[in-house]
Amino acid sequence: MATDFWSSSHYKRWIVDRATLRQARSDDLQYVDNPEHLAFLNIFTANLISRLAKKLSLRQRVVATATVFFRRFYVKNSYCETDPFIVAAACCYVAAKAEESPVHIKNVVSEARALFSEYGIKTFPSDNSKLAEMEFYLVDELECDLTVFHPYRTLTTLVGKGAQPASQAEAGEAEDGPRYWGTGEGKLELTEPAIQTAWFIINDAYRSELCLLYPPHLIAIAAIYLTLVFNTNTRAALQASTSAAAAQHSQSDPARRSSRSSSSSSKKQTQPPDLIGWMAGLNVSMSLVATIAQEMIALYALWDRYHEDAGPEQAKAVAAMMRGAPPLRGARAAKGSSTRSGSVHSGGMGSNAETPESKDDGTPSEVVTPMFLVQLLLRMREARMADLAHPASGRPVAINKMLERTQAAG
Repeated sequence: MATDFWSSSHYKRWIVDRATLRQARSDDLQYVDNPEHLAFLNIFTANLISRLAKKLSLRQRVVATATVFFRRFYVKNSYCETDPFIVAAACCYVAAKAEESPVHIKNVVSEARALFSEYGIKTFPSDNSKLAEMEFYLVDELECDLTVFHPYRTLTTLVGKGAQPASQAEAGEAEDGPRYWGTGEGKLELTEPAIQTAWFIINDAYRSELCLLYPPHLIAIAAIYLTLVFNTNTRAALQASTSAAAAQHSQSDPARRSSRSSSSSSKKQTQPPDLIGWMAGLNVSMSLVATIAQEMIALYALWDRYHEDAGPEQAKAVAAMMRGAPPLRGARAAKGSSTRSGSVHSGGMGSNAETPESKDDGTPSEVVTPMFLVQLLLRMREARMADLAHPASGRPVAINKMLERTQAAG
């Protein structure tokens, strides 16, 4: 097991570039009208794992680890060729073991069946052996790399909240090891509401693919940065405390002290760092921090168009729309059909099929719901299986035998 992040499998094998992620989604892009739907799937699957973990009484660290396992699995696999629901259940089951909070497989199966039935999924297997089989497939796809570093410890260390329960050592990180985000000398004193805001921003980051693109300490610093940007009261309080400390330091009379006493007192009294000085003292690339912050803001903009709680009328409308929509484009039809623009804000309407987030005039209207995404996953899988059974070349396409039995579970 690695003693620090830079020598761990997390850094060496599971920090990928955007080209790798685009290649991982190449098959899925053939079966969606709007590439943004895949970004909505990231939000949906993360919420799904969070809800299942809550039913199993798992702590937040296990939820984060399960989400990272899910993201890593789909770096090597496609949504259209696998069942994301049994993968999500297996990720929670394996993450609970990896984080030393094991749950019985029978509880995972029963809670998963009850939860997924709310989304209309009736094919989740009731046999515990199916989930156990999927566990081995998952660990094999993860290459047995079950050590995951999270941004929570960096956050609590940088804000000087080492006594928090969340400040437990990262898996595989030595307590006396070098801090990989910088010197760690300056502590940014944040209020409890500000720390909670930064904590929530880190939780939200798992609704995207940031955990695959950037090291966790950069995500933690970006969360602190966004907290200071969003919370003007915290920023003003920090600036006021820094100014007050500087004024008090300048008003002290050094003539009444000897040089030895003044030097010893200066070592004991540390002046709180200003915001700019604190950020500059971190041994990180601020351009990467700014990029992560921009992606988090884009995630929130996308999240505003996603409603987790869909009413019965909305669910029926989505189901009816999906039944009446033309077949999704597969590998054969993609060559001769027009493509939809990557964002509805650009007004691109390359397809005549109406989607939940666009009107006839091209302006955004409705939001994406979980029921729409569930129906989308089912149709992607059906179209993919049809293309594999009847390829354009006339030659049968090899199917991943390892996941074939799991795909047909239930």
